[in-house]
Amino acid sequence: MKLASALFTALVLSSAAFSAHSADFQLSSTDLKANAPMAKQQEFSGFGCTGGNVSPQLSWKNAPKGTKSFAVTVYDPDAPTGSGWWHWGVVNIPADVNSIEAGTVPAGAVQTRTDYGSAAYGGACPPAGDKAHRYIHTVWALDVAELALDANASGALVGYMLNQHKLGKATLTATYQRAK
Repeated sequence: MKLASALFTALVLSSAAFSAHSADFQLSSTDLKANAPMAKQQEFSGFGCTGGNVSPQLSWKNAPKGTKSFAVTVYDPDAPTGSGWWHWGVVNIPADVNSIEAGTVPAGAVQTRTDYGSAAYGGACPPAGDKAHRYIHTVWALDVAELALDANASGALVGYMLNQHKLGKATLTATYQRAK
């Protein structure tokens, strides 16, 4: 009987673990595919790049329990700066929002300063002829309804605040490369 009880307990725990795993926080996009090149519309317009500079559509599901707001960041760890490059920061996205349409920001959300120097989406623009860069799109589930950040907040400050209030995060990495 003890063996049967142990097997039953193991089965229940295994089932619970599978249910929790299958409901993981997930990020998807109609504009991006994981580990695949981004479209020209997501390329920056400036610094020698001639793209549309349009932020991609993003959707997320299965946010952690207790989520009070979301944030979105786009980061290039391959930029030849020694510290990467922040392409987009959006904070204070209401908890009832689960997607962002291309080229938009949800009402009430705040865009923060990118490494281009403005509080707006700044598309991919790796050096011409450089290897393909990775663009990590992340949605953050936060334990606060609002972060005390404004349009002048740097990527480092945004990252600090997100890590202090993170309940979970989901990522989607796309690539981009410019020809010589």
